[in-house]
Amino acid sequence: MGRISRKSPEEIEMMREAGRIVGLILEEMEQMAVPGMETMEMDRRAAEIARSFGARMAFLGYHGFPANICVSINEEVVHGIPSRRRLREGDIVSVDVGVEMKGWYGDAAATFPVGRIAEQAQRLLEVTKGALRVGIEHARVGLRLSQLAGAIQTYVESRGFSVVKDYVGHGIGRRLHEEPRVPNFVDTSVIRNDVVFEAGFTLAIEPMVTAGGSKVRRLADGWTVVTADGSLSAHFEHTVAITDKGALILTTP
Repeated sequence: MGRISRKSPEEIEMMREAGRIVGLILEEMEQMAVPGMETMEMDRRAAEIARSFGARMAFLGYHGFPANICVSINEEVVHGIPSRRRLREGDIVSVDVGVEMKGWYGDAAATFPVGRIAEQAQRLLEVTKGALRVGIEHARVGLRLSQLAGAIQTYVESRGFSVVKDYVGHGIGRRLHEEPRVPNFVDTSVIRNDVVFEAGFTLAIEPMVTAGGSKVRRLADGWTVVTADGSLSAHFEHTVAITDKGALILTTP
């Protein structure tokens, strides 16, 4: 593992600027998550909001990604590409947004119901959002990365759901992805590379949870990741700063 950068209070405030824009975009995406909405239209609107603040969409062109935001529907876990596809009543739609502002990054995601959704889908959303809350509660000075990861895994699995293990959260700051990896589970690798949290660490915590098994596969477009068993998936994420007073969420409006 490389060096983990610690940010000063002033640098965290710069990240808060980027994060606030991310939060505003997600707020708008929630309003747009209605039956009949083209996901490409959500993508266009997200970029328009970022531009209005003089910010840049972080995902466009990142490792060749072809869109401004990731829009993943139902069994799609992450990295869905916006298109002419229209949302339908009963869908759940995960929107992942990254923004760069004055050289600093913010990254967050949320899964929204489209109209009325099935009870299991609603439960999946609640558990995934709860898993993020648990993760944030464990982002404290003196706690370990493995404690955060284990708390998320226990919370999810004790409620009958599974955490995705092929994709994880990450450090963030001057770059979209920095050290450390922030998994939502514990294995020997997590223990071997464990980290004690310090004030100034900035993390993107992002549980990805399925209603079935944890295995995933990538579609032929080279980007979209789906559950291997076709089960529903949800994704919630915030960028947080670890401070002496606890975790500060940076990606709220």
